Amino acid sequence: MYVRVEVKLQKNMLNKKLHLSEDTFNTEALEQGSTRDGYGHGVVEAGEEDENIVVMCADLMESTRSHLFNEKFPDRYIEMGVAEQNLAATAAGIALVGKVPFIASYAAFSPGRNNEQIRTLISLQNTNVKVCGMHAGVSVGPDGATHQQLEDIALMRAQPNMTVIVPTDVEEARKATIAAAKYKGPVYLRFGRSKSPIFTTKDTPFEIGKAYRVWESEKPKVGIVASGALLHNALLAAKKLDEEGIGSIVLNLHTVKPLDTKALLDLSNDVEAIVTVEEHQIAGGVGSAVAEYLSQVKPMPMEFIGVKDQFGQSGDPKELIEHYGMGVSHIEQAIRKAIDRI
Repeated sequence: MYVRVEVKLQKNMLNKKLHLSEDTFNTEALEQGSTRDGYGHGVVEAGEEDENIVVMCADLMESTRSHLFNEKFPDRYIEMGVAEQNLAATAAGIALVGKVPFIASYAAFSPGRNNEQIRTLISLQNTNVKVCGMHAGVSVGPDGATHQQLEDIALMRAQPNMTVIVPTDVEEARKATIAAAKYKGPVYLRFGRSKSPIFTTKDTPFEIGKAYRVWESEKPKVGIVASGALLHNALLAAKKLDEEGIGSIVLNLHTVKPLDTKALLDLSNDVEAIVTVEEHQIAGGVGSAVAEYLSQVKPMPMEFIGVKDQFGQSGDPKELIEHYGMGVSHIEQAIRKAIDRI
């Protein structure tokens, strides 16, 4: 009898309008996938719809899942080799003649290595290039600190004209890629390598610049603003604390720039504290973006989940998430700490 009541509560807390998976809180039952796979399939779909779509890669065809586009449209795939600066510069030129280039490499290299070319030739010129940073965050695992890009959101969101998107799972990554193809202007898309729970569905809405609530307790005290795969950890933390009588609202902030200020302001009016969650340096990332806005319109207690001014290290992806304080228990602790400051 108790189990039936719990299932009913779960369904009532989740936003039914978003058509999220009924197994959202049953991690073992959820299919797992890498957001880079969502990019691979999404860019093929975009290419089928628009013959101007071109994919360019820096000698990482399979790792970035660009091989799927190459297999389908070999005449529209360009292999640039290990030359990320040329990758960005050439893409900018191609965009100026009406093509829509997607450039793919590890985020550590693009935008990590070629930031100057992205800034000068893509952002500054407002060229229609889509920069796809793969294997971002510590969850790339054994590749270690050199390949675990934790500063890319800060780099990209600081640049005028650049839109920044961090999809939460494979399905949202597919939709984000298709949406970016139709969007006029520079876009940075951030993807991961490790598999994570797939809890959005084909019917879940996605719109660039539009954040949405995925969870809402009856009497919320804390707002949890999350981006990327860690959104699932935020949901697990919200559900557990709700069972203890600590209510919350979880916001999927998949678009870091432009920031959905209306959704954030509405959230701040419904709660008394905010916790942000991201797989990125706290400095310059999602938490910074949210704090910058709320400090001007409605200051309130905030706590930040993310990497705290450290580089990564080699290890198992799940263990690294825990080591750097981004697990479910850490989000729960941050929520309690935020409540104590109300």
